Amino acid sequence: MKITKVETIPVAYPEPNDADAVRHLLFVRIVAEDGQVGWGEAVTMWPEATRATAILVEALADLVVGRQPGERARIHQEMQRHTWWYGNGGLASFAISALDIALWDLAGKEAGRSVLDLLGGPAHEHVPALISCHATQNDLDAMAATMATWVAEQNAVGIKVGFGKRGDAHLGIDAERDRAFVAALRRELGPEPAIMIDIGATIRWDVDTAIQRTRTFEEFGIDWIEEPLGADDPEGYAALCAHTKTKIAYGEREWTPRGVQRILGTGTVDVVGVDPGRCEGISGWMAAAAHCSAAGSEINAHAWSSAVVSAASLALSFASPHCRQFEIKPLENPMQHELVTDPVTPTKGRFNPPARPGLGIDIHESVLERYRISY
Repeated sequence: MKITKVETIPVAYPEPNDADAVRHLLFVRIVAEDGQVGWGEAVTMWPEATRATAILVEALADLVVGRQPGERARIHQEMQRHTWWYGNGGLASFAISALDIALWDLAGKEAGRSVLDLLGGPAHEHVPALISCHATQNDLDAMAATMATWVAEQNAVGIKVGFGKRGDAHLGIDAERDRAFVAALRRELGPEPAIMIDIGATIRWDVDTAIQRTRTFEEFGIDWIEEPLGADDPEGYAALCAHTKTKIAYGEREWTPRGVQRILGTGTVDVVGVDPGRCEGISGWMAAAAHCSAAGSEINAHAWSSAVVSAASLALSFASPHCRQFEIKPLENPMQHELVTDPVTPTKGRFNPPARPGLGIDIHESVLERYRISY
């Protein structure tokens, strides 16, 4: 069944998990001759990136309209070739990501098969839930208690906490305050749940600071530390690896499978975060996962945006034997809990393999219209 239409839907919405900051996303809706719809998403975050990505998607639509969803691999290659002058990352990867996810969704719906099935089926019986949140409160003990409640309510395997985020926590700046928080969190959680620390883009540590902070956190048994030296510092990460025991995570800001392969080649990353809404979609994510498999590294499907990327990331997490957990936000938000009929949620702390056709989600288009913006 041929594709007849490609539509872009930019939205802006308040994100309770980010101190109610306004976040921007670009949704892509592709329609086939029989009326079936495939949904994709680019995690654009900023209004100017959303606006620019929409223009690129509309231009790339010429490579999609009139084609079959089953041609997605060829279309993916053609989009890469078409964007050779301004692509190989950047906004072009956003556009390719959204279109690729939508093609996989539509292909699954047409075949009556889940995206996971199209990917070869599950490599896991279940995938455990990991709470993924931002530190926002000034009272560290109260914040640690709240986070422990989130973990207990979902029976999650652990929690990942973002430092340097909006709000009044002010973590990542003062060593004693950071230590006090991690100590309080471990006390509230008890000995078993995992703790991951994510150093936000606003924090700037040098190598010595990263080594000292990580060693301090190791007293409390953290599982990994994410982006303590930013997105690209192979020499610094090599020094951090040599002086600490904690796993190092980064890669979320890579645009392409080639970028993931490059950082794996440095030998400094244990857990590679890859977002299908940024790294060339489901096809790009699977190519990145192949590089992680060859390097013996863990891959973590990033899913901190809407229910569309969450559904794609969950299917990918089940498809890859190198995924260990799936991140979820603790607070309900419009793009997860209003957007779809059945939000992606764990049962007793773990996810079951998605089985419905395509991405397995039913979009409430009225919600998109409510948050839709125009430029």
